[in-house]
This record gives sequence, C-alpha cells and structure tokens, in this order.
Amino acid sequence: MTAVVLGVGGGIAAYKACELLRLFTESGHRVRVVPTAAALRFVGAPTWAALSGQPVADDVWADVHEVPHVRLGQGADLVVVAPATADLLAKAAHGLADDLLTNTLLTARCPVLLAPAMHTEMWEHPATVENVATLRRRGVLVLDPAVGRLTGPDTGKGRLPDPAEIFAVARRVLARGVDAPRDLAGRRVVVTAGGTREPLDPVRFIGNRSSGKQGYAFARTAVARGARVTLIAANVALPDPAGVDLVRVSTTEELRKATLEAAESADAVVMAAAPADFRPATYASDKIKKSGRGDTLTVELVANPDIAAELGERRRPGQVLVAFAAETSDAEANARAKLARKRADLIVVNDVGQGRVFGADTNRAVVLGADGSSTAFSEQSKEDLAEAVWDLVTTRLAGSSSAGATV
Repeated sequence: MTAVVLGVGGGIAAYKACELLRLFTESGHRVRVVPTAAALRFVGAPTWAALSGQPVADDVWADVHEVPHVRLGQGADLVVVAPATADLLAKAAHGLADDLLTNTLLTARCPVLLAPAMHTEMWEHPATVENVATLRRRGVLVLDPAVGRLTGPDTGKGRLPDPAEIFAVARRVLARGVDAPRDLAGRRVVVTAGGTREPLDPVRFIGNRSSGKQGYAFARTAVARGARVTLIAANVALPDPAGVDLVRVSTTEELRKATLEAAESADAVVMAAAPADFRPATYASDKIKKSGRGDTLTVELVANPDIAAELGERRRPGQVLVAFAAETSDAEANARAKLARKRADLIVVNDVGQGRVFGADTNRAVVLGADGSSTAFSEQSKEDLAEAVWDLVTTRLAGSSSAGATV
C-alpha cells in the first residue's frame, strides 16, 4: 500500500484538501495528514482523522518515542502539500523546520508535490517567485495555481487547483515510480487540445468530434514530469488540468495565433488539437433561414492555414515538434507524407474510423519519427499513451542538448 503524507497549510482552501484526501483513500493509499497549526483553525483534527482512518500528526512533541519529525518523511512514497501557502513555500525553500510539516519536508526523499494557493499579489511577489524557482531547481514539483475566485471579492491567479486535478498529477507521479526522474523539469512545453470551430452564421459552425482528452492527457503528464506547460484548448468541456497556463481559443486562426506565440519560448510543441481544415468563405451575420432556399444550401469553403507546418518552418534548433494525423484509410502512408510536409520530429497516427478515439478514454496509435522509426502502441489509457510519447520526446530533447543545440 502506497504511503502518502498530505500536508495542509493554513489557508482558506484547506477545506478543499478534504476532497483530495478522500480521493487518495478511496484509491487505496494510506494517508497521514499533517496540518499546520493555522490549518487546524480552518479544519479540525477530527475531520482529518475520520476521513483518513489514521491519527492526525500535527505536533513534533506528540509520540516523541516514534520520532515523527523524521519517520513520516522517511516512510512516505509521496508528500503532497495542498494548499501550500506563501509562508510554507518560503520555509521549504530556506530549509526552515519549526513544525512537523516543515520537518517532514526536510526528511522526505520521495517525490514532493506542492499545490500553492494565495492571493495574486502574494504569488507574484518577487520573494515567492524566487522561492518557487529554488524549490523547482531542487526537484520539487510546484504546481502553478489556478485562475479564479479568491477570498472576498478578489479574482486572479492564486486559486487552489481542483482537488481531482491535483490528484491526477499525484497519480501520474506515483505511476512513474519514486525514483523516476522529472525529465521535463526546467522545460517549457506547449500542448494544443480540442477541436476548432469555424462559424457559418451566429448559431452554426463547422467543426469536428475532438473532445480534447488526449491533449489534456499530454498536459497532465507533462506537469507530473516537471514541465512548465501552456495548454491551448479549443472548445473543450473538461476540468482545467492542475498546474498549466490555460489559453482558450475557438477558431483555427485563434489557435494558430496562440500557438505560434507560445511556441517561441517552448522546448517542445505537441499539436494534439484537431484544427478544422476548412472554413466558410463568407460569414452570414444573420441566421441562415431555410425559407426560399429549397432543399439544398451550397457553402463555399476555403482552406485554413496548416499550423503544424508553419511551426515546422519557424521552429528553433533543438525544439521538438509532435504532429498528429487522424486518418480513416491508408493511415501510415498518409501520415508519413504529413510528417515530411510539416517538418515534424514525430507524428502520432490514429485510425479514427467507425467512431474510434474521439471522446474515448483510451487510444491506440503508431508514432512515426522523422528518423524513420515506427513505434506501435496497443490500446491503453490516453495518459499512458501520452507518457510513452513524452518518452520519445525527452530522448530527442536530451539528444539535441548533448549535441549543443539551443533549447
């Protein structure tokens, strides 16, 4: 049974950690909750004990014979702190140990995941920025907070990510293993997801069936591997992944603009979105009526720009580009042509005929490489497939770094 330490900082978001605790326990993990004294002013120890089925550890002076300030960290497979306040981040960055939780952070040799929550001004303060950078350099996985409603009337970046999404990142960290390196740490990656929509009139559009699930899986797994992730989502109705910089778009042109801008500083770009290949040549400002038009309506379409091909032309040395090919026939032959045309390093080939892939939780694919490689993946969860593709990406990133490329 996996041993998880759940640290809880003294912020109003402490109540959300109850849901996170439930997700861990219902998944079979043994969880010891270590709240700070301030956190206990928001949620009492009986709540944590009842939800975890374990005694609550909150005092270095309790059960001293068991040496809890050392044993908790030593015995953990994962330490998660949610919410992590500005005060906790500062103490962790500077190695302070004035309570049980900060002692546990010093003794833990397992992966550590911190989910900050605070007001925007505190998150953006130079002291916090430096503390977060220090922790990340040491290998701590610090999620970026979400954007949304804060305490009082304030809104901005600093909201605790959704507990289910924090759990999703934690699950991927555990799946990779205690000793697995965060091989995307310090890397910036861009992931696109979903399907674009091209308006025909105020109520109709041309689009596709993409749900965005595969792109979101790429974003979540990249976060768990330590990357700074920009996720560009086109018409996706999924919970926001924890720790990403989310940009929402609708049309192919909006997707193009956002992706080209984000890609300028990215080490890798994964084009998992499904841009509409065509858009209406003209847009009707009023709803098109059936009356007087007979049984048919002719719509003239024009081609949209090929975003992946444009990225291939513009990309910097050492940048890795992953394209996608959704095919219904001659999948690999068509994908090989696309791989060359888009100047990508890798292309993920999906056979989407007969309702496969779109909207499903699983996927199977063949990944073709510009080096002539071909790797087939049997049906598996979209997150597992994303992990496998990231393995191919990190190999290429490491190769370009060792060759002296600028990344």
